[in-house]
Amino acid sequence: MKKFLVFTLLAAGAWFWIHEPAAGWRGMPAANDPVQLTADLPPPFVHGRYTISPLARYTIKAVVLGRERYRNDREADLAPVDLALGWGPMSVAGVINDLSISQSGRWYEYRWSSEPPLEPGLIATHSANTHCLPADDARSALLAVKRHELVTLEGYLVEVTATDGYHWRSSLTRDDTGGHSCEVLWVTRVTHERL
Repeated sequence: MKKFLVFTLLAAGAWFWIHEPAAGWRGMPAANDPVQLTADLPPPFVHGRYTISPLARYTIKAVVLGRERYRNDREADLAPVDLALGWGPMSVAGVINDLSISQSGRWYEYRWSSEPPLEPGLIATHSANTHCLPADDARSALLAVKRHELVTLEGYLVEVTATDGYHWRSSLTRDDTGGHSCEVLWVTRVTHERL
């Protein structure tokens, strides 16, 4: 009986994962680009065994295209979740529904079946994989964020170093792709709502 129950729960979870509801909102809920400022930054600070150096003040309002929880890599204690975020044309439900979006190994990927729903350059410049490093006050709110929610994140794009030579630096532009193009965000404030 226990084996049957476990199998049923696994099958139900797999079905939900494959058949997760499509985006259904109207309009462009996150029309504006992220705001990034370099004036009046706080000094570097220590967080556990790491030194966090703010590079830019950063605020983003975006649709959560994907969410991936991490527990086993080195960065998991710093960044327990990555959010793939879309704004501007990448916050439109019809565009999102025509893309296959996935995350793994701290990477965010998108694909389309026949024709891209948006010019590929616009997809790249209006979406980003964001490694989220929550300040203590923001951790529970960050972990509660779900796919297809509208989220606002405030904090700092940062560089993270450790005495053993470890180094993790945020991208500071929205038009880069590939390795080292993700945002590494120290999150001080999170708000989210279902669309």
